[in-house]
Amino acid sequence: MKLVAILNRDGGTFKTTDMDAYCARAVEIFRAAGHDFECRVVGGREVVDAMRRVADENGVEGLVAGGGDGTISAAAGIAWKSGLALGVIPAGTMNLFSRTLKLPLDIWQVLDVLAGGQVQNVDIASANGRSFVHQFSAGLHARMVRYRNSMNFASRLGKMRASTRAALGVMFNPPVFEMEFNAEGKTGYRKVSAISVSNNEFGNEPLMYADSLTGGHLGFYTAEPLSPAGVAKLTFDILRGRLKESEAVTAMKVTEVELHFPKARHDIRCVIDGELLPMERDVKLKIHAGELKVIVREPQQPIEQVQAQDGIENQPAAL
Repeated sequence: MKLVAILNRDGGTFKTTDMDAYCARAVEIFRAAGHDFECRVVGGREVVDAMRRVADENGVEGLVAGGGDGTISAAAGIAWKSGLALGVIPAGTMNLFSRTLKLPLDIWQVLDVLAGGQVQNVDIASANGRSFVHQFSAGLHARMVRYRNSMNFASRLGKMRASTRAALGVMFNPPVFEMEFNAEGKTGYRKVSAISVSNNEFGNEPLMYADSLTGGHLGFYTAEPLSPAGVAKLTFDILRGRLKESEAVTAMKVTEVELHFPKARHDIRCVIDGELLPMERDVKLKIHAGELKVIVREPQQPIEQVQAQDGIENQPAAL
């Protein structure tokens, strides 16, 4: 394959990596595996434009993106629209998409896996046309990210500390807001403290990422209005990998969901794959089954097979 790698030198692990040595090693590994491979290192502000230019180049078959979750999410959207295969080098803090794809989280080890990997079609989701590979969220998560972004940090450890402080701030000041929904004909109104819509259903890991991206559905989660004690209990449930069993959470699987927020607020925000964004009063979320090509070690199984092998019964709570 003809592959071009765009690496965000400002992203997480790459900040402390000799990028000349890393690129040289990547070229050596991919070319030894028979690929036509080029490596380009750019700054964080240049990443998206650099990836778009790759998508416009003649003959390119795949985009290999290296950076944090934001970089990878942007790369996925570009690859999806252009039909390129996406390779993921996880250089961020959480690396949630890489975890779902079962890729090594070490930036050196993943090179061999991608060079010898296979292309598989997996699901990607969208919110009002903007693609995401992990989740759309509003409420608790958006407020936590807003608090964290107001703090100063210059390293991965600093970001983790800021996230902890922000989480504590949200715990003592949880949001409550109104929402209306239409989920494949099921409609309703409720007050909530949190909404999350994921690309396929979350697994049972505390970090909340999907076990597989081949199920062809969204996970739709809402949390009832929470007190500080309620937020603490929900957090404990998440840490135990029991989000869907939490008394505060209602969950279901859908292929589309429409959200409406009846009360206009100038400061309402959402988070899409880790990025804090303004939120419209009407949001339509859809799954695009099998439309994203990714390079994986081995093809993922449908989620039902994964759960059956693990002895997990697929019984989401009713919405």
